[in-house]
Amino acid sequence: MLGEEKAPVKPACRKRVKDRMAEKFVAKASEMTDGDRRIVFVGDHEIGVFRHGGKYYAYSNFCLHQGGPACEGLTIAKVEEKLRPDKTSMGLSFSDSEMHFVCPWHGMEYDMTTGECVSDRKMKLKKYQVLEKGDEVYVVA
Repeated sequence: MLGEEKAPVKPACRKRVKDRMAEKFVAKASEMTDGDRRIVFVGDHEIGVFRHGGKYYAYSNFCLHQGGPACEGLTIAKVEEKLRPDKTSMGLSFSDSEMHFVCPWHGMEYDMTTGECVSDRKMKLKKYQVLEKGDEVYVVA
């Protein structure tokens, strides 16, 4: 009737998409130490799950450069150049705060905590939620 307000209705398609999100077992938390990673398959998706600094991070294992296995290469601290006040180099060193992982095909580097490509921060791997349930680790995809 006129003047009556109806409660907003959520589109059915949103509910269906949400219902399709599945929790995929990754590993027992006690079996993953800092620096470890696992690759899991959820449907057509490959997902790399990392443990770093006591936290878990999960990203699409599909490199933005040419589709290589982005999460399967080296993990390495960011390389930084230390400069003197006059801007001359004191040499290179590894960062104490930023960790990267490197696609083994062509060396694209990604920030461990954000999934951003370090050479172009506008490029970002798809990030997945990680859940801890007791001693078990799951990724939501």
